[in-house]
Amino acid sequence: MQTHKTIIRDLKPKKFGKRDTIWTISLIVIILIGLVAYIDQLITGQEVTNMRDYALWGIYISNFVFFVATSFVGTVTVAILRLTNNSWRTPLVRIAEIISVAAIIMAGITIMIDMARPDRLLNLFIHARLQSPITWDVVIIPTYIVISLLLLYFPLIPDFAILKTHFKKKEPKLSKFYGKLALNWTGSKAQKLLQEKSIRIIAIMIIPVGLLLQTIDAWLFSTTYRIGWDSTNFAPYFISGAFVAGVGALVTLIYIIRKAKRLENYITDYHFDKLGKLLALACLIYLYFNINEYVIPLFTAKKGELVHLETLFTGSYSILFWAVTIIGLIVPIIVLLFKKGRKPNTMFVIGLMVVIGSWWKRFVIVTPTLLHPFLPIQGVPESWRHYFPSLHEWLITFATLAMAFLIITVCVRYLPVIPIQRTIDEMEASEANNKNTES
Repeated sequence: MQTHKTIIRDLKPKKFGKRDTIWTISLIVIILIGLVAYIDQLITGQEVTNMRDYALWGIYISNFVFFVATSFVGTVTVAILRLTNNSWRTPLVRIAEIISVAAIIMAGITIMIDMARPDRLLNLFIHARLQSPITWDVVIIPTYIVISLLLLYFPLIPDFAILKTHFKKKEPKLSKFYGKLALNWTGSKAQKLLQEKSIRIIAIMIIPVGLLLQTIDAWLFSTTYRIGWDSTNFAPYFISGAFVAGVGALVTLIYIIRKAKRLENYITDYHFDKLGKLLALACLIYLYFNINEYVIPLFTAKKGELVHLETLFTGSYSILFWAVTIIGLIVPIIVLLFKKGRKPNTMFVIGLMVVIGSWWKRFVIVTPTLLHPFLPIQGVPESWRHYFPSLHEWLITFATLAMAFLIITVCVRYLPVIPIQRTIDEMEASEANNKNTES
C-alpha cells in the first residue's frame, strides 16, 4: 500500500514553482505580442507580410505543415504501441498524446492565420468542393482533433478517479474537478472492459485518419503541378518526415519533463535507448525518401526542375538546405547508431537538432518552390521574386509556437504525465510474476 502512495505522490500533478510561473508568463507575453501583430495584419492587410505574387505561401504554411507533422507521433505511433501492448511505452504515451493534441489544435489555428479573410472561413464548408484537397483538409483536421482528444482522455479516466480521492481533503475544489472528469469511475470489471475496448477502437480509428491527414497535406502541394512539388513521392515523403519531427519533439519534451518533475525512476535510460532506436529508424527512412526526392530528378528533370535543384544544392537556399539535411538528419543517424548516443543528455541535444531541422525543412519545402513559378510572372518588382518572413510573420509564428507550449504546459500542470493506474497495475503484475518465479 505504501508503494501505491509513493507512485501517486510521484506522479500526481504538482503546483507550479517559480520557474514554471516565469515560463508560463513568458509564453503568455509572446502570445500577446503575436496577437497584436495579427490584429494589425487583419486591419492593414497582407501587405505587412512579405508574401507577394511569387510567394503566395510563406512561413505560416511551413509552420502549419510542421504542426501537422509533429501531431503524427502522439496518435499513430502511440496507437500502434497501444495495439501491440509494448510495456515500455507506459511512461511515454501520455506525453506523446499531449504533444499531438497541442500540435493539431495549433495546426488548425495556423491555417486560419494564413487566410487574408478569416471571416470567410465558413465558405469552406458552405461552398466546399470535393475535388479540392483543401476541402479534405477542412474535414480531416477537426476529425483528427476530436479523435486525438478522445485518445488522450479515455486512458486518463482511472487516474482522475485516483486524483479525486487523493485531493479530497487537501484540495476539495481540485478533487471535485477531477471527480467530474472521472465519470463515476469505480474500477469495476465492466468499466475496465468498456474502457479497454473504447481505447482499442479509437487507436484503430486514428491510424488511417493520421495517415490520411499526412497524405492530404502532401496532396495540397503535389496537386498544384509546381516544380519541386509535382511528385508522386510526396505522401510517403511527408509521412516519414512526420515520424522524424514527432519523435524528435517527443524526445525533447520527455527529457524536459523528466528533469523538471524528477521522474528518473519512471523514465529511465532504457526508455531513451528505445526512443533513440525509433528516431534512428525514422531518420533513415526519411533520408531514403529525401534521396528519392532530390537525387533521382537530377538524372531525369526538365530545365525548370534543374533550376529549382540548383537553388537548393548550390544556390541561395543551399546553406539552409544542407544544414537541415546534415545537422537535422545525417548527424542524428550517425550519433544514434551508437549506444552512448542514446543516453538522455545526448538524446536531448539530438532531439533539439531534429526538431529545429524539421521546422526549417518545411520552410525549404515551401519557399524555394514558390519562387520558381510554373509560368513566370511579368512586370513585378525584383523584391517580389525573393521571400523571407517579415517581422509580423515572425511574431505571429513565435506566438503560435508559444501557444502550443502553453497548451502542453497547462496539460502537464493538471494531468498526470505518466499513467498512475497503469503504473500500479504493472508493478503489481511484476510482483506477482516474481512471487510465482520464487515459488
